[in-house]
Amino acid sequence: MECVRRAVAVEVENPPPELYAVEELYLRIVEEVAAYVAERGRLEKEKYNELYRRFRKQYPLPSQLIQQAMNQGVETGKSFLELKRNGRVHKPHPEVRRVSIRFAKDSWSYKKAVGSVTPVRLALSLPDGRRKVWIKPHRRLWLYWWKALRKEADLASTLMLKRQRGRWYAVFVFDVASKSEPPAEAIAFDVNENTVAVAKVSLLSTVDAVAQWNRQYLNPAVYSIRTDFGKLAKRYEAVRNAKLEELKRKYPFAGRDEDERRQNVTDTREFRRFARRLRERRRKEGRVRQVVREITKSPRRNYNGGAGQKPTRGNDRR
Repeated sequence: MECVRRAVAVEVENPPPELYAVEELYLRIVEEVAAYVAERGRLEKEKYNELYRRFRKQYPLPSQLIQQAMNQGVETGKSFLELKRNGRVHKPHPEVRRVSIRFAKDSWSYKKAVGSVTPVRLALSLPDGRRKVWIKPHRRLWLYWWKALRKEADLASTLMLKRQRGRWYAVFVFDVASKSEPPAEAIAFDVNENTVAVAKVSLLSTVDAVAQWNRQYLNPAVYSIRTDFGKLAKRYEAVRNAKLEELKRKYPFAGRDEDERRQNVTDTREFRRFARRLRERRRKEGRVRQVVREITKSPRRNYNGGAGQKPTRGNDRR
């Protein structure tokens, strides 16, 4: 069964001051490991153990937080290398500005939270021991928590804490089982130059009509949507040709061939600014989006189900 991952952020009420110190040390570990991975390409097992022993002596953090910070640094370094290969970043090393503190399964009250009906309190493993933290649940958390209690979703064992605009948030991750329902209706469309013909047919009524050999249950809704792409293209072509003829008389050209003169005219700054002001591409994209919105509306908008009813006809839309 396919699952969809959903993350729900809940505000932490009266966060302990130790979280700020943990965040600073956590960020240093992520930065150092990410810089090493960005320079070497990977983190060897021997180097991983060496860095782990050094961080254990250098930073007063629980072992699981150090491991989570190192794993997050490896992910950040690999992501930086991938972006650099694609030409999306040009910095020599990755810059880590914010981090989400990850608490593994044994570093927070995961077992108690899974069996709890009202998750309003968590127990986090911090440098000074276990600290109880209260959260402020909301409707979205209750929705997915109810799904988890009904075995329709699984709560991930890793809890994330992040700070944003001076507030701390606890992020719960749920793996929600997607509902697979058979399609009730089918949509068929034919794209032409100036129109798009759309047909919406109810599969249930179609199957019933085939089974009973009765065509009164087959009631498709067919309508057309006007796009006028052909008229739009002709209009812009006429406007551009008129501007080209005007510029041919205005600028002298060295070439004698007609094709060379036209190419030179289109390369002038005045013509490029004129073509930019036409907004031809934006208008075409706007009409494409309009057609998509019309097609993807509710399939029952232009469909009247039931036997003996006449199919409805939608108005032409511009």
